Amino acid sequence: MTISRRVFLSSAAGVVAAVAADLTLGTTRALAAPSSYSPTWASVDQHPPAPEWFQDAKFGIYFHWGAFSVPAYDNEWYPRNMYIPGLGANSHHVATYGDPSVWPYNNFLDGARDKAGNWVQFAPKLVSQGGRFDPDAWAQLFVNAGAKFAGPVSEHHDGFSMWNSSANEWNSVQHGPRLDLLALFRDAIRGKGLKLLVAMHHAFNFNGFYDHVPAQPTAGLKKLYGQLGTAAENQLWFDKLKEVVDLAQPDILWEDFDLSLVDESQRLNFLSYYYNQAISWGREVVATYKDGYNNNGEMFDYERGGPADITSPYWLTDDSVSDSSWCYTVGIGYYSTAQMLHALIDRISKNGNMLLNIAPMADGTIPQGQQDVLLGLGDHLKRFGESLYATRAWTVHGEGPTKMGGGSFTAPVAGTNRDFRFTRDKADTVLYATVLGWPGNSTTITTLASGRIDLGSLTSVRLLNSNSGTYIDLPTPTQSSDGLHISLPSASAPFNALAYVLKFTFSGQIPVLGGNGVATAYSDVSYAGTAAKLGLGSYTAAQLQSAGLAARTISSLRIPAGYQVIGYSGDNFSGTAWTFPTDNADLRDTGNNDAVTSLKVLFDPAKYFRLTNVTDGLTLDSGGNVASGSNLKQWTWDGSPNLQWQAVDLGNGYYRLVNRTNGMAADGWGATANGAPAQQAPWNGGTNQQWQITDRGNGRYTIANRTTGLVLDGGGQVTSGSATKQWAWTGSTNLLWTFTVQ
Repeated sequence: MTISRRVFLSSAAGVVAAVAADLTLGTTRALAAPSSYSPTWASVDQHPPAPEWFQDAKFGIYFHWGAFSVPAYDNEWYPRNMYIPGLGANSHHVATYGDPSVWPYNNFLDGARDKAGNWVQFAPKLVSQGGRFDPDAWAQLFVNAGAKFAGPVSEHHDGFSMWNSSANEWNSVQHGPRLDLLALFRDAIRGKGLKLLVAMHHAFNFNGFYDHVPAQPTAGLKKLYGQLGTAAENQLWFDKLKEVVDLAQPDILWEDFDLSLVDESQRLNFLSYYYNQAISWGREVVATYKDGYNNNGEMFDYERGGPADITSPYWLTDDSVSDSSWCYTVGIGYYSTAQMLHALIDRISKNGNMLLNIAPMADGTIPQGQQDVLLGLGDHLKRFGESLYATRAWTVHGEGPTKMGGGSFTAPVAGTNRDFRFTRDKADTVLYATVLGWPGNSTTITTLASGRIDLGSLTSVRLLNSNSGTYIDLPTPTQSSDGLHISLPSASAPFNALAYVLKFTFSGQIPVLGGNGVATAYSDVSYAGTAAKLGLGSYTAAQLQSAGLAARTISSLRIPAGYQVIGYSGDNFSGTAWTFPTDNADLRDTGNNDAVTSLKVLFDPAKYFRLTNVTDGLTLDSGGNVASGSNLKQWTWDGSPNLQWQAVDLGNGYYRLVNRTNGMAADGWGATANGAPAQQAPWNGGTNQQWQITDRGNGRYTIANRTTGLVLDGGGQVTSGSATKQWAWTGSTNLLWTFTVQ
């Protein structure tokens, strides 16, 4: 894992994103699984990628532990780096063990003496045999950490199989510890009632990991170092996976990068075999990927990160307790418990799960610093787990100044007492707002402002107490146009925690979040009957029901200039689609009366808009026919096409903003720091040119970049010609814009 090569590989994998309103209320996919699978994409694409048990589980643990843990130097890529002159691992290896040509990596498996005369070998001993390795204690630690699934890296890039393999003699029974490690972990983890994950990283073994290792003299060594040749290596890749499936029957088969370099036929052979075996076990399973598969049947995994906002289909991130190495090294440092916990909460709020790596020592000891992080997570999950386990993402993931996520390789950060993250129960009647620090004797949630949500059906607001299942009742909150104002028990926290949870319970479904509404849907023709004002966004059947309109009851629509409504015959924006660009008094005239099940309210892509900052009153300005990469500015409105923009829906919850004069698209440009300028460039389809436009009520919107997660910022009371910046959403009017059709 790690090193920079993976940045490219992870970013090359396709990810389908959508706003929260595009999510179903249950599982990610509604399609029933077939009774068997064949090795074709058409077949395996029918596999549900994220079963409900996985979406309920939220948190899992795995571990990088193997022969690369013995030198405890550099990182888990030591087997590769020790062969590359000029790298620190090579210098360390030569000084400690000898030149790799005479002291190769396989010595860590078979055992050999270092230059000081010490016997060196990956040979952990079980506690029952007088050693320090206790797989049952590991599994209990995972339970205490609140994990719902766990398992080993059963083979890393180094080619050493941690099970009794018939396909690969370089395994943990014939070499090293002389133990079937996968079987031991399988029994210990399942014995504690957890789902079993098995991680396999072996695609890179023959696709570049050992490219600095000289040609080996025997067939056995060629197998270890990935030198068998393309056909044999691809067959071995499949054979190892088949053995793991048969031995462990994993609930989750997690795979690392370079799957796209494996023969497509073997990839399909594996997926169909795994899914068919799962049918015979009577279980729903998960296969993950970073490249080489797709979101139709498998689940995408972000490495060390996650999206900036809610993303669908359901996703996973693998992260680690350390930013320096995935395996144990001397002097390894750790993220704080707050960083890991707040990252977990953030990822759950965005429709994802987190798989957290730990780094045991070669002898099987889990360092106390790592245990402390895990137990800190477990403490929060034990007390406040109802707000995370078995929940689903809400319409928005949260609010506050702290930016988290934005892609792979975005480090976990601790939030503040002004940061909220939202989740909801599966029945859609309870909304949880987790604040990432004690806010004092009162707090305000701007998302729940009177212009955005009708809280008439709210029956109670409670603070989750320190003991699971107990609560502190709070006074009825006050709602205004700037947020929901909540009184809390005291200025100081009533108990110690790294995050605090507010529970909002409604008499029915959580009301639809929106603005004052731009389009209005009616249950009867001629704009009569039940009416629902719908802001910019997407509305499933359940969300329309919450707004007072049951599925297939819409008979007329009012649509103001500059907007359009797309209705769908099926739920979740499926089936036949109809576009309504203007008012329609009688949908019978177009054959669509009582036919719409879900819908989207969008900007009309054929119209141009003036985007005006709420604080300074200036308009977003391209500057005219300027060079690609030029900063966006603001200017006093004068009707110039430089100040006019199209908002073109991309079909994934994001828009392209196109200037009328130069045809270039607004571009976040990969900026990550508050205050970075927004720019413009010809449209290239990149996420840096995709913007999520969120209705904040009263006709005001935020415009958030998909790559950076930052929103367009006017900068305050600035002068005409000032640069347009980007900033983390804080609720300031500097970050709000109005859209006026031209």
